[in-house]
Amino acid sequence: MPKVIYKFGDDISTDVVYPGRYMATVLPIETPQYAFADYVDFNKNLNDKNYPEGSFIVADNNFGCGSSREQAASCIKGHGINVIAKDFARIFMQNAINLGLNLIVCPDIEANVDDDIEIKDNLVINKTTGKSFGIEPLPPARQAIIDAGGLIPYTRKKMLEQLKK
Repeated sequence: MPKVIYKFGDDISTDVVYPGRYMATVLPIETPQYAFADYVDFNKNLNDKNYPEGSFIVADNNFGCGSSREQAASCIKGHGINVIAKDFARIFMQNAINLGLNLIVCPDIEANVDDDIEIKDNLVINKTTGKSFGIEPLPPARQAIIDAGGLIPYTRKKMLEQLKK
């Protein structure tokens, strides 16, 4: 079962997610190795895949603030994890949507590392504590882009649909 693999507080900058010293590495297949590089144990766990598939980072307010670097979203997506936060910085959210990273806005989330998490019917269910928390759904157009795997696959799909008409 997916679980919380790390918990952050407020105002987690993109420089925490993807440190600026790695900006010369921009390919989505290479960026994941530098995710949270300054959190050495967490970075090692990510790179060693020491977590269940589909697991979660949980954060408080303003996750992804700071610079507009899209590598912050791509390095998280490269690990196949999701992010639940009380809210996200605007530019990070748009970069994540464009890249197909699943973000979950959950203003009342309460969870700790190793808690088992389930997403069901617009709820985050903390199976460890038995508590449920409402999700603020993304607008349908934004969710469609994430569901397609990002803006490029979404656009490709829409263009193919138009060609078939």
